[in-house]
Amino acid sequence: MDRLIFLTGRSGVGKTSVLLKAVEILRAKGYKIGGMVSQEFRKGGVRMGFEIVDLATGMKGWLAHINQMVGPRVGKYRVNLSDLNNIGVSSIIKAVEEADIIIVDEIGPMELFSTDFKNAVIGVINSKKPMIGTIHYRTQDLLINKIKVDAKIIEVTNENRDFLHTVLINKIFQFMQRRA
Repeated sequence: MDRLIFLTGRSGVGKTSVLLKAVEILRAKGYKIGGMVSQEFRKGGVRMGFEIVDLATGMKGWLAHINQMVGPRVGKYRVNLSDLNNIGVSSIIKAVEEADIIIVDEIGPMELFSTDFKNAVIGVINSKKPMIGTIHYRTQDLLINKIKVDAKIIEVTNENRDFLHTVLINKIFQFMQRRA
Protein backbone atom coordinates (compact mmCIF):
# COMPACT_ATOMS: atom_id res chain seq x y z
CA MET A 1 0.00 0.00 0.00
CA ASP A 2 1.34 3.40 -0.95
CA ARG A 3 0.51 5.66 2.00
CA LEU A 4 3.50 7.94 1.53
CA ILE A 5 3.98 9.14 -2.05
CA PHE A 6 6.62 11.64 -3.06
CA LEU A 7 7.32 13.33 -6.36
CA THR A 8 10.84 14.28 -7.33
CA GLY A 9 12.41 15.68 -10.47
CA ARG A 10 14.55 18.46 -11.76
CA SER A 11 13.71 22.06 -10.92
CA GLY A 12 10.90 23.48 -13.04
CA VAL A 13 9.65 20.12 -14.37
CA GLY A 14 6.21 20.56 -12.78
CA LYS A 15 6.22 18.72 -9.43
CA THR A 16 4.03 21.30 -7.70
CA SER A 17 1.70 21.55 -10.70
CA VAL A 18 1.14 17.77 -10.68
CA LEU A 19 0.55 17.90 -6.93
CA LEU A 20 -1.95 20.75 -7.17
CA LYS A 21 -3.94 18.95 -9.91
CA ALA A 22 -4.22 15.93 -7.61
CA VAL A 23 -5.27 18.17 -4.68
CA GLU A 24 -8.00 19.78 -6.78
CA ILE A 25 -9.48 16.40 -7.76
CA LEU A 26 -9.18 14.94 -4.25
CA ARG A 27 -11.01 17.97 -2.83
CA ALA A 28 -13.73 17.60 -5.47
CA LYS A 29 -14.16 13.98 -4.30
CA GLY A 30 -14.81 15.27 -0.77
CA TYR A 31 -11.49 14.64 0.92
CA LYS A 32 -10.25 17.17 3.46
CA ILE A 33 -6.78 18.28 2.41
CA GLY A 34 -4.24 19.91 4.70
CA GLY A 35 -0.58 20.82 4.70
CA MET A 36 1.46 23.26 2.67
CA VAL A 37 2.74 24.04 -0.78
CA SER A 38 5.52 26.38 -1.80
CA GLN A 39 5.23 28.29 -5.03
CA GLU A 40 7.52 30.53 -7.02
CA PHE A 41 6.86 34.24 -6.85
CA ARG A 42 7.89 36.16 -9.96
CA LYS A 43 7.92 39.86 -10.69
CA GLY A 44 8.49 41.01 -14.26
CA GLY A 45 9.44 37.47 -15.25
CA VAL A 46 12.16 37.29 -12.59
CA ARG A 47 11.90 34.83 -9.71
CA MET A 48 11.98 36.88 -6.53
CA GLY A 49 11.27 34.15 -4.01
CA PHE A 50 8.95 31.41 -2.84
CA GLU A 51 5.64 31.67 -1.02
CA ILE A 52 4.28 29.17 1.48
CA VAL A 53 0.53 28.49 1.30
CA ASP A 54 -1.47 26.70 4.00
CA LEU A 55 -3.83 24.49 1.99
CA ALA A 56 -6.54 24.45 4.66
CA THR A 57 -6.73 28.19 5.36
CA GLY A 58 -5.13 29.83 2.32
CA MET A 59 -2.78 31.77 4.63
CA LYS A 60 0.41 32.79 2.85
CA GLY A 61 3.91 33.71 3.90
CA TRP A 62 7.42 33.80 2.53
CA LEU A 63 9.56 30.71 2.47
CA ALA A 64 12.43 32.68 0.97
CA HIS A 65 12.97 35.94 -0.88
CA ILE A 66 15.87 37.79 -2.47
CA ASN A 67 15.11 40.82 -0.26
CA GLN A 68 14.85 38.82 2.99
CA MET A 69 17.40 40.39 5.32
CA VAL A 70 17.89 37.57 7.85
CA GLY A 71 17.88 33.81 7.77
CA PRO A 72 19.93 31.05 6.23
CA ARG A 73 21.11 31.71 2.68
CA VAL A 74 20.31 29.36 -0.20
CA GLY A 75 21.69 30.78 -3.42
CA LYS A 76 20.43 34.35 -3.81
CA TYR A 77 17.58 33.80 -1.32
CA ARG A 78 17.33 33.97 2.45
CA VAL A 79 14.97 31.58 4.18
CA ASN A 80 12.22 33.10 6.34
CA LEU A 81 12.24 30.64 9.25
CA SER A 82 9.49 32.57 11.02
CA ASP A 83 6.93 32.12 8.20
CA LEU A 84 8.13 28.57 7.54
CA ASN A 85 7.49 27.62 11.17
CA ASN A 86 4.38 29.73 11.81
CA ILE A 87 2.56 28.93 8.56
CA GLY A 88 4.20 25.87 7.01
CA VAL A 89 4.90 23.79 10.11
CA SER A 90 1.60 24.78 11.71
CA SER A 91 -0.29 23.70 8.58
CA ILE A 92 1.38 20.29 8.65
CA ILE A 93 0.70 19.72 12.35
CA LYS A 94 -2.92 20.80 11.92
CA ALA A 95 -3.28 18.49 8.90
CA VAL A 96 -2.17 15.48 10.96
CA GLU A 97 -4.98 16.28 13.40
CA GLU A 98 -7.75 17.26 10.98
CA ALA A 99 -7.14 16.34 7.34
CA ASP A 100 -7.83 13.13 5.43
CA ILE A 101 -4.77 13.60 3.21
CA ILE A 102 -1.61 15.54 4.04
CA ILE A 103 0.37 17.52 1.47
CA VAL A 104 3.97 18.71 1.97
CA ASP A 105 5.56 20.59 -0.91
CA GLU A 106 8.52 20.68 -0.75
CA ILE A 107 11.15 18.97 1.36
CA GLY A 108 14.26 20.68 0.11
CA PRO A 109 17.29 22.70 1.18
CA MET A 110 15.30 25.73 2.33
CA GLU A 111 12.80 23.82 4.45
CA LEU A 112 15.44 21.58 6.00
CA PHE A 113 16.93 24.53 7.89
CA SER A 114 13.94 24.23 10.26
CA THR A 115 14.10 21.53 12.92
CA ASP A 116 10.39 22.13 13.56
CA PHE A 117 9.69 21.40 9.88
CA LYS A 118 11.67 18.16 10.02
CA ASN A 119 9.82 17.09 13.17
CA ALA A 120 6.44 17.90 11.60
CA VAL A 121 7.25 15.76 8.55
CA ILE A 122 8.38 12.91 10.82
CA GLY A 123 5.03 13.29 12.60
CA VAL A 124 3.22 12.78 9.28
CA ILE A 125 5.36 9.76 8.42
CA ASN A 126 4.59 8.24 11.81
CA SER A 127 0.87 8.94 11.50
CA LYS A 128 -1.45 6.53 9.74
CA LYS A 129 -2.61 9.14 7.24
CA PRO A 130 -1.78 9.27 3.54
CA MET A 131 0.71 11.87 2.42
CA ILE A 132 1.67 13.27 -0.95
CA GLY A 133 4.78 15.39 -1.06
CA THR A 134 7.67 16.54 -3.14
CA ILE A 135 11.34 16.15 -2.42
CA HIS A 136 14.12 18.16 -3.93
CA TYR A 137 15.93 16.23 -6.64
CA ARG A 138 19.48 16.40 -5.31
CA THR A 139 19.19 17.34 -1.64
CA GLN A 140 20.87 14.99 0.81
CA ASP A 141 19.58 14.78 4.38
CA LEU A 142 18.76 12.08 6.94
CA LEU A 143 15.06 12.91 6.61
CA ILE A 144 15.13 12.52 2.83
CA ASN A 145 17.03 9.25 3.21
CA LYS A 146 14.26 8.00 5.56
CA ILE A 147 11.60 9.08 3.07
CA LYS A 148 13.35 7.25 0.25
CA VAL A 149 13.19 4.04 2.33
CA ASP A 150 9.60 4.43 3.60
CA ALA A 151 7.82 6.03 0.64
CA LYS A 152 6.94 5.46 -2.99
CA ILE A 153 9.09 7.90 -5.01
CA ILE A 154 7.93 8.94 -8.48
CA GLU A 155 10.04 11.08 -10.80
CA VAL A 156 8.19 13.79 -12.68
CA THR A 157 9.40 14.15 -16.27
CA ASN A 158 8.31 16.12 -19.31
CA GLU A 159 6.83 12.89 -20.63
CA ASN A 160 4.66 11.98 -17.61
CA ARG A 161 3.76 15.29 -15.97
CA ASP A 162 0.47 15.72 -17.87
CA PHE A 163 -1.05 12.49 -16.53
CA LEU A 164 0.90 11.82 -13.34
CA HIS A 165 -1.79 13.39 -11.14
CA THR A 166 -4.09 10.48 -12.05
CA VAL A 167 -1.45 8.01 -10.83
CA LEU A 168 -1.31 9.86 -7.49
CA ILE A 169 -5.08 9.94 -7.17
CA ASN A 170 -5.42 6.22 -7.95
CA LYS A 171 -2.79 5.31 -5.35
CA ILE A 172 -4.56 7.45 -2.72
CA PHE A 173 -7.98 5.98 -3.62
CA GLN A 174 -6.56 2.45 -3.28
CA PHE A 175 -5.10 3.28 0.11
CA MET A 176 -8.31 4.89 1.34
CA GLN A 177 -10.44 1.93 0.18
CA ARG A 178 -8.20 -0.58 1.95
CA ARG A 179 -8.22 1.56 5.08
CA ALA A 180 -12.01 1.83 5.20
